[in-house]
Amino acid sequence: MFTLRFDMRAPQIGAPATDLYAAALGMCAWAETRGCIAAVICEHHVSEDGYLPTPTVLASAIAARTQRLALNLVVILPFYDPVRLAEEMVVLDIISKGRASYVFGLGYRPEEYELFGLDITARGRIADRNLGVLRPLVAGREAEIDGRRVQITPAPHTPGGPMMMWGGGSMAAARRAGRYGLPLLAQTNLPGMREAYEAACREHGNPVGFALLPARDTPSVMFVADDVDAAWQELGPHLLHDASTYAGWNPGNQTSAGFTHVETIEELRATSRSHRILSVDETVAHLRAGGMLNLSPLCGGTPPEIAWPYLQRVVDEVLPAVSG
Repeated sequence: MFTLRFDMRAPQIGAPATDLYAAALGMCAWAETRGCIAAVICEHHVSEDGYLPTPTVLASAIAARTQRLALNLVVILPFYDPVRLAEEMVVLDIISKGRASYVFGLGYRPEEYELFGLDITARGRIADRNLGVLRPLVAGREAEIDGRRVQITPAPHTPGGPMMMWGGGSMAAARRAGRYGLPLLAQTNLPGMREAYEAACREHGNPVGFALLPARDTPSVMFVADDVDAAWQELGPHLLHDASTYAGWNPGNQTSAGFTHVETIEELRATSRSHRILSVDETVAHLRAGGMLNLSPLCGGTPPEIAWPYLQRVVDEVLPAVSG
């Protein structure tokens, strides 16, 4: 019924990074025995607040602390050597015994492409090359790269390798997912996007996979409070930091889920589609209506001692009410 999302932002208004990373591991170990479906682990680079740049490293640590929890890594594919990434994916597949899956994307920040010395206008071509190499390697087969035939070891735990999906917020992303026969986890629900994905699947002889296209008002950061007013006072600065940073990275984006363009905590509370604090009753109604509880307990560097009670409330009050 709920997921945990971690991007490990550690702005100055929040807790130290060491505390946040330790809390993320503990929260995952705690949550997997209490109804958590998956931990979502995100990637960005050269962010002043220390946004997680190495999702496979954190996912490996979580896998070592858990037994059943699914791990969903959001990976910016053009930034990787595909052979090295394939090795890391296979090892994580073994450590987690097949619990890790991947959503690949192109990324969108010029600063990140400058960090890796890459041309952002070539990101689609780089991703296509990397996919062509990565897919056979993680499945234990040979691949061709720069005229060489290569194969990696060890073999994956999962037959055929870990699940790979494609993400993005454009028609081009939908067509790329279909071209490679990957499930589509979009950031938006543009008119015609599903049709473009399905047409690309058929055009390239691939079975039509599942496609998740979230509505604009789908929340990406959620907390459950017994006193919503007090929660906004406590959590507001952290949620505003998260929302305003994403908005600054995506100026003018009014279609993707997860982005809210605001300047104050009051405005975020009044208008936000992405960042929400719900009462217990509102959360129960949300789940009973078929919604998912997308928790981001350490959002904006929220100190663990503040975050834990909001998590505990989900287990102690929300889930019993829904099951009852």
